[in-house]
Amino acid sequence: MPRWTACIVQRLRWSSAVSQALLLSALTFCVVLPLCGHRLLYSYFFIRSMYLDSMSDQALQRSLRQGQDDLNFWQKVSAEPAMFKNISLNPDLLVTIVTARRNEGRDFHYLLQVMRQLSVILHSCGGQRCAEVLVCDVESGPQENQDSSLLEAHFKVIRRSPEEQLRSWEKINTFEREKRDYVFCLRKGWNLLKPRNIVVLEDDALPTPDFFSVVTNLLSRRFARYTLYVKLYHPERLQRYWNPEPYRLLEWVGLGLVLATVLLLNPCRFTFTLSWAHLLFFTLYFMAVTELLGRHYLLEVRRLLPQFYAVSPATECCTPAMLFPGNSSLRVAEYLDASFCTKGNAKDTVLYQLMKKLPGEPAHSVEPNLVTHIGAFSSVRPNPSRPKLL
Repeated sequence: MPRWTACIVQRLRWSSAVSQALLLSALTFCVVLPLCGHRLLYSYFFIRSMYLDSMSDQALQRSLRQGQDDLNFWQKVSAEPAMFKNISLNPDLLVTIVTARRNEGRDFHYLLQVMRQLSVILHSCGGQRCAEVLVCDVESGPQENQDSSLLEAHFKVIRRSPEEQLRSWEKINTFEREKRDYVFCLRKGWNLLKPRNIVVLEDDALPTPDFFSVVTNLLSRRFARYTLYVKLYHPERLQRYWNPEPYRLLEWVGLGLVLATVLLLNPCRFTFTLSWAHLLFFTLYFMAVTELLGRHYLLEVRRLLPQFYAVSPATECCTPAMLFPGNSSLRVAEYLDASFCTKGNAKDTVLYQLMKKLPGEPAHSVEPNLVTHIGAFSSVRPNPSRPKLL
C-alpha cells in the first residue's frame, strides 16, 4: 500500500478525530438540522414551498379572529367609565400610537388589538400606571378612522385641526406624507404633556407582555442619556448573523468560541482535545449551526430577564416602535422636517443616514424585539392579494 494511502486510511479510522468530525457534520447538517428546522420560519432549512402558504393563511385567520374579539371587547366597554383618558402632565413615559384608517385589512382592527394589549400591560408596573397613552389619529381623508373613534371613550385621541387637515391635503408622495404624520404626532405628544421620555408605536405594533419592564430597564442604562433614539423592532428575517452589521459578526465568532471551548473542556468529548485545530473546527461548527437554525430563536432566550436584552448600534429598516429618551423626540422632528422623503428614502432611511452623519447623535437597537408586527396590510403602501409571512 502506498505511503500516502496508508496515511489517509489511518486518519479516517473510526477512532480518529477526523472521522468523528466528518460523521458529526454529516449527521448535524444533513439529518438533525433539516428535521428540526424545516418548519421554523426563520431557519435556512424552512421549506417555503411546503409550509409558507398554509402558515401565512393560519396567521391571517388568527389575527382576524383576534381583531374581531377585540372589536367586541371595546364595543362592550365603551359605556363603562373611562380607563386611561385622564392623563397627567410630565409623565416619566408617554406612549403615542400613530394610526390611520386602513382601506385594506380593516376587519383585522390592528389598532384595537394593540390598545387592548396596552390596556392589559399598563398595570404591570405595580400600583401605578406604567405610562400615559395618546392615540394620534392622522387620518385626513373624508372617511373617519372608526377604530380610533371607538377608543375615544377610554383614551385621549388627538387629531389635526381643520386648518391643519386642509394643509395636509397637499399633493405629496406617500412616504413624505407618512413622515409628516409621524412628525405631527411626535410634536403634539410633547407639547401636550412634556413627558420625560416618549415611545412612538405604529398601530400594528403589538407590545410584548414585558414591554414596560424592558423599556424602564433601558432608560436606566447609561447609554440612554446620549442616544437619539432606540429602535424596539427589527424584522426577524433580517436578524441573521450573515448580515452587514459588524457587531453581529463579533457576536457570532464569540458564541462559536465559547461553545467550542465548553465542549472541548467536557470529559465526554471522544478523541477531541483542546487544540487549535479542534477549537477552530468546533467554532466553525457552532457558528454554522446557530446561523442555519436561526439567530432569531437564539435571541428569544434573552426574554428571561429585562437585563438580558441586548443593545447594539441602530439598524436601518423600519420604525414600528421607537423610544426617544429625554427631549430627543424634538430633535428627531426637526431632522425629519429638514428632509423630503421619497421611495427608497423613507423616514427610517433618513434617520439612519442622519445618525451616521451627525456627530454626537448615536442611535441604538434592542434585541429581541419588544413588539410583534401584526400588520399584514399596510395603510400607506400597495398590498398583495395574499400577504405572506416572509
